Amino acid sequence: MVFPLVPLPVSVVESSGSLPITASTRIAAGQADAAASVLAALIAERTGLHLEITVDPPQSGDIVLELSDADDEHYALRISDSARISGSPAGLFYAVQTLRQLLTAEGDTWLLPHIEIDDAPRFDYRSVMLDVARTFFDVDTIKSFIDRASSLKFNRLHLHLTDDQGWRLHFDSRPLLTMRGATTSALGRPGGFYTKDDFREIVRYAAAHHMTVVPEIDLPGHTHAIGLAYPEIMESPVMNDALLAQSRELDQPLPVAGEPYLGWGVGHSSVKIHDESTWQFLRDILTELAEIAPGPYLHVGGDEALGTAPADFDAFIERVTALTRELGKTPVAWHEAGSAQVAEGTIGQFWGSINPSEAHAAEARRFAERGGSVVMSPSDVAYLDQKYDADFAVGLDWAALINLETAYNWEPTQVIPGLAPEAVRGVGAPLWTETVTSLEDVDQLLFPRAAALAEVAWTPPQERDWTSFQARIGGLGGVWDAAGWGGHRPAEIVWSN
Repeated sequence: MVFPLVPLPVSVVESSGSLPITASTRIAAGQADAAASVLAALIAERTGLHLEITVDPPQSGDIVLELSDADDEHYALRISDSARISGSPAGLFYAVQTLRQLLTAEGDTWLLPHIEIDDAPRFDYRSVMLDVARTFFDVDTIKSFIDRASSLKFNRLHLHLTDDQGWRLHFDSRPLLTMRGATTSALGRPGGFYTKDDFREIVRYAAAHHMTVVPEIDLPGHTHAIGLAYPEIMESPVMNDALLAQSRELDQPLPVAGEPYLGWGVGHSSVKIHDESTWQFLRDILTELAEIAPGPYLHVGGDEALGTAPADFDAFIERVTALTRELGKTPVAWHEAGSAQVAEGTIGQFWGSINPSEAHAAEARRFAERGGSVVMSPSDVAYLDQKYDADFAVGLDWAALINLETAYNWEPTQVIPGLAPEAVRGVGAPLWTETVTSLEDVDQLLFPRAAALAEVAWTPPQERDWTSFQARIGGLGGVWDAAGWGGHRPAEIVWSN
């Protein structure tokens, strides 16, 4: 039998027989209370069965959780006359997701196959990004996004919190940012922002799902919204040829200083790079952000500063990555920042083509040369906001049309010539929201391509196979349906309940 295991575990050994899961099955939690609660909730969602959680000694037929003191994401799963799961807190959480995928029904009986799985991820950085600047999503929607991503063993939530169209996080030191810069979204959609308590709740919920929040303040471009609040630190908009052409093609407004920007065009905005008041502003907001974001990373943007002179851009990147380091955080920046002498250890996020220009490749390599690493997010295979095909109702197509096979069949260590495989930190899957207005839209773009990217990030390359993935992914339709998650169902996949 083909089990819908996605991402595919490192080692799977099947044997004959199965373990029935009935109303009398218990979850023997030991000290793994958190994982037991997650498991009970997922089994109830999938089967309607509400299993008892016990700390009594396990007995035959139980699902037994054994917490190890390892500080990694490894887990082991053994199912025979009982189901035994061992691992760290993160490993147990991932094992529970695997168990969820293994549940099958025979008539009215739910079964787990006799199987042995030993598993750990290939990359330790497995990211999904949600752009909440162009379309604002409330805290409950962010939690729903976390539910979906963590089910596929992603462990980073990259939140794109600021852009030309809106500023989405309150800062006590700079309250006008949300008072004036959060009132709208792209195309005049409703605005909004997160209070610090909102953000802390997102961080808490993500941590409970073993995801680290990577907050992004995009700089020095993508900053038009700052000018609504603090115009004294902003340059005048630069009308480049691409911006003018896109505005005409889409019949969208051009940016006007001091007015909310409702279009999609990029590259027109910049803070005043050599003004010390800019740096006081940045120190204020990055210090506050570092205080409420407990994870090790702060993403400082660095992309599409098209109206900024290269020397000025490089000077900015050197200083802002050094400031981030000074605040005790690891800077993350889009690959263009590699033109500069980034601070030691800065992580680059590559969003160019899977066949990069030499300039983009050199920028990506710079991060490794400076003691850092690179997260691979090639826009023509990993951008979740791109359409599946030309007729798809939501999404864009500027990078590529990305069907499921395209999202699956690429190798992160082979994108950048001359970049050592060990310098590839992981995979990032961004979802930009120019055309996305609802969680339903998110689901259409997320499923099933996020599953393909999850396997790229988790499974050893020699174990990945498109034909195998096609057979396995179809069985996840029932898992997603039980969870109430929508999504696209490509015709080339046989979907099963």
